[in-house]
Amino acid sequence: MRPAAALGGAAAQPLASERPEALPPGGETSCLAALQAIPGNSIEAADPKLAQGDPACRVDEPVIVKALALRATGTAGAGTVTFAPPVTLSCAMAKTVAGWLDDSVRPLARGHFDSDLTELRVGGGHECRRRNRASAGPVSEHATGKALDIFAFHLGEGKAATQVSVEKPAGLAQNRFLTAVRQSACGAFMTALGPGSDAAHANHLHIDIQERRTHASRFCQ
Repeated sequence: MRPAAALGGAAAQPLASERPEALPPGGETSCLAALQAIPGNSIEAADPKLAQGDPACRVDEPVIVKALALRATGTAGAGTVTFAPPVTLSCAMAKTVAGWLDDSVRPLARGHFDSDLTELRVGGGHECRRRNRASAGPVSEHATGKALDIFAFHLGEGKAATQVSVEKPAGLAQNRFLTAVRQSACGAFMTALGPGSDAAHANHLHIDIQERRTHASRFCQ
């Protein structure tokens, strides 16, 4: 994988969920209210108890993401990306994922396949555990809801639908799409790990916003 610095100016573009039109009238509001105000988003508050208890597994503003909206562009109408199954994340992570899908993954899907992103097969949202399910060591980024695992991207609908498996892409076109997606994730998230990085990430793309020593310090493999 290329380092995040090699991705040019893509990472500097504002995320869709951070643009002024994403906020309802009245100025400042909660993260969840801002996301719920965007037509097409299907997102709701999760159990508030997740924001309490053990600090190592505490989720700031936990939400359940069922679907995220995609803006209409010059070449495509508005759409939605369904999460299968719905996943519990911190609202900050949900907001970052929303912007990444809209600004990077959808354009890549259309560029590589002339098809829209319609669904993500996901797992590993909030889960209070250690990294890589080890019995000792640092707590996983999943414990605070700041991480998401993606197993497959679904493009299009009906008979024209295509599934791109992160573990077993079918052919050169899917390989190139996944490479581009992983490169874009290196700019949008603090960590992006996938097949080839280690055995624990052989079948999925792990992305997270866990803070590191500096904002410019990112881990991308």
